[in-house]
This record gives sequence, structure tokens and C-alpha cells, in this order.
Amino acid sequence: MVKLHKIAGSVMEYLDAFKNSRPALDSEFILIVRGLSAKNMAINQMADFLDGLVEHLDGQVLDDISDNAAKLINRMDEQIRSAVSIVGDTDSGGIMRMKKDLETLNVVTEYRLINLSHVGVFVAMWKDKEDFGPVFVEVVVSDDENNS
Repeated sequence: MVKLHKIAGSVMEYLDAFKNSRPALDSEFILIVRGLSAKNMAINQMADFLDGLVEHLDGQVLDDISDNAAKLINRMDEQIRSAVSIVGDTDSGGIMRMKKDLETLNVVTEYRLINLSHVGVFVAMWKDKEDFGPVFVEVVVSDDENNS
């Protein structure tokens, strides 16, 4: 569990979202943390910040519609369901639908699914379409339970 906190902390620190960040879920195999970035980041810079984060973590970006992404999303879903009660089935397309739903709320959304050694990471950022206000950050860190 310590490595989950360390990786989430590294993500939040890189995005300057550590101050006042809060765990939404903290269990043995998955950690979800939400916060606000203090960086003065324009919406057209969010993708670049996420790409820099991937390099910072020395990770590999997973294509949204790949088998590896589906496996990671399913693993995260199972880990969340083991910690909290959720109605409905796992949906590996849920991330793309989340982005579309957020964009209907007038926010621009960028995210990355990142594979690290023995850990999967999902990082999402969103900001008002008018480029006003803070950048919201959510990070999900999932332990590959087979290699703990």
C-alpha cells in the first residue's frame, strides 16, 4: 500500500495538486486521490503536462481501446468493487464516456492510462471550457496484486 501512496503523491506533486488533496478511496490494492492543481495551466497545456507526467513516472501510455487498457480498467473496477458496493457491470469504455459526460458540463478533459512496473495509473484533469478557474485532478493508482 505504501507504493500506492508514493506514486499518487508523486503525481499530485508533479501537478502541484498535493496541497488540500483528499483520498476518495484508500484500500489495500487501490487508491483514488482528488485535488486542485495550483499551476496556472491553460487548457491547451493539459495534454503536455500529462505527457510530462508519463516521462516523470517513467511509464508507458496505454491506448484507450487496447487489450492492456481494458485489463487495467477491469482490474481497477474489481479493486474498487471489493472496497465499496457498486451496482452495474464493469465497462472498459467508461473512461471515454466519462470524458464525454464531463465535456457536456462545459469542461475540457484530458487523461492518461499509464502502465508502471507492477502498478497501473489513471490520471484525469479537467477545467472549465472558458479556461477559467482551477484544473481539477483525479488519480487512481492500482496495484498489480500478482506482483506485490
